[in-house]
Parts: sequence; structure tokens; C-alpha cells
Amino acid sequence: MQSHSLSRELALLMLGQVDDRGSRRMASSDLSSDLSMETLLHQAQASLAVHVREALDHSAGDLQQAQQQLLDSELQQEGEESLPRVRAHLQKGLALAEQALNRLSASLELPRLLVLADQEAVRRGAIERAQAVLQHRDDLDVRLDRVMEGWRLTRLPRIDRDILRLAAVELEQFGTPLAVACSEAVELANRYSDEQGRRMINGVLRRFTNATKV
Repeated sequence: MQSHSLSRELALLMLGQVDDRGSRRMASSDLSSDLSMETLLHQAQASLAVHVREALDHSAGDLQQAQQQLLDSELQQEGEESLPRVRAHLQKGLALAEQALNRLSASLELPRLLVLADQEAVRRGAIERAQAVLQHRDDLDVRLDRVMEGWRLTRLPRIDRDILRLAAVELEQFGTPLAVACSEAVELANRYSDEQGRRMINGVLRRFTNATKV
């Protein structure tokens, strides 16, 4: 994982600590100084540590359930009438095992991110990206909202809004190619959002880029 990718992920976690639309955490007006941004960065690192523990706990739980399903399939009585139950237990066990492995795979980079977050280049990149989003958030939200196609930005989960804002800043202020920005945004959605968020992000960013060119 390159330093820019690390910075983007830390910036996303930093944005999650800032007041967005009514809930009082830390208002963007309070973040003008480098000291305030450093405080925000420390909060993001603490949030990441919690996320690592939760992801590993979820993976362990999925693996335990998968093991139990596979054990239940072995304990079923022999006979043709028991085959559907055995098959159902096997399928559920394998699905849980795949889910656990996918979750674990997505979490393997998190401890590394936590360690590398203290590198100066990573920290500075995260602060610069978070500041850029906060400084231009109102304008970004208006322009992203215009390309939502039947949906509203305000109705998206907070994490999806921040992923889109961050990707838009990458495109406009950091000169990141569209393909890279989309790929990085989807990767962040893989780790922090859900399937609906992943499907939505690519289309929104492409429409946003096309609208910007007009």
C-alpha cells in the first residue's frame, strides 16, 4: 500500500470525527490550526485501532459459525432423507467461511496502516486531504448532489458521503487520475461501507468528472 493510499484512508477516518450535518463532534470551523488537525489525526488513529479489533472479532465469529455448521453436517443421520439438511449445513458453513475470509482479507492492511500512520509523509498527506475536503465541502456537496441521478447526497450513509468528497478532492486538487481515484474509493468502500456503496461510487465519480469538464 503506497503512502498516498494510506493518507487517503487516514483522511477518511479524520473526516468521520468532524461534525457533518447536525451531530456535534468537532465543527469544521474549529479546525483552522495545525494543532487541531493533529488532534483530529490522533482521533482517527484511535478509531482505526477500534476498527481493527472489531474486524478481527467479526472474522473470528464468522469462522466459529462456519465450523459449527460443518460440524452439524457431519452429525446428521445417514440416509437419503437427511441429504437436504446435510447439504444446507454445508452450504451455509462454506458461505460463512468465505465471508470470514473476505472480511479478514480486507482487514489485513489495517494493522499496517496503524503502524505506518506515524510516518511524516503519510500524516501530512492525510491532513492536507482532510483540510481540502473541509474547506470545500459545501461546494463539493452541491456538485456531487447534481450528479446523484434520482438520489440525494444527504440520504447516503455518512461514510459514503465522505468517500465521495475525498475522491472528488483527489481528482480536482491532487491530480489523481480518474481510474485511480475510483479504484481507491471502491477499496475504501470495501473496508468501511457496503455493497450498495461500492456499486454507487464509480458511477457518481464518473458523472462528477464529466460534469466538471463541461
